[in-house]
Amino acid sequence: MSERNTLLRSLHDVGLSAWFGGSLMGAVGLNAAAGVVDDPRQRSRVASAGWNSWTPVNAAAIGAHLLGAAGMLMANRDRVRNQRGVGASSAAKTALTGIALGLTAYSRVAGKKVSDAGDVPVRSGAEPSLQTPAEVADAQKKLRALQWAIPASTGILLVVSALQGEQQRPAEQARGGLR
Repeated sequence: MSERNTLLRSLHDVGLSAWFGGSLMGAVGLNAAAGVVDDPRQRSRVASAGWNSWTPVNAAAIGAHLLGAAGMLMANRDRVRNQRGVGASSAAKTALTGIALGLTAYSRVAGKKVSDAGDVPVRSGAEPSLQTPAEVADAQKKLRALQWAIPASTGILLVVSALQGEQQRPAEQARGGLR
């Protein structure tokens, strides 16, 4: 069994958990809560203020996750190369991380369009109204899908991480053996 990597694992897990949880809370709570603001022209301002406040925290969480993931990959490189199934799960996790990063970046670009538009009427944080200007409505339609795609992709990353934790059990290592 290899040495402990508590700091790296903590950066990986806490960062990913914050990324997942923050995006899910935004979709379920923040975007919906903006819809109850009485003045439809203030709804996007409320949602944008929340997302703009979350952005630096989310960036730090993603950075922590990436640092921890890269460090754990390096620390476990022999297992990745030699234990059956670990290379495949690591490749899948790397691809999923790239997808989640892309979705998050695209969401930020779309969210910035909504935020920069100022006080425009909307139904909620990610749902345009009939009076929403076309460019903002287009960005909100993208955000409506992205608000679920990000927690879905990061949630799958959490599951793959759990699988990789199971692959470190002594019985799994013995079964996986050397190729």
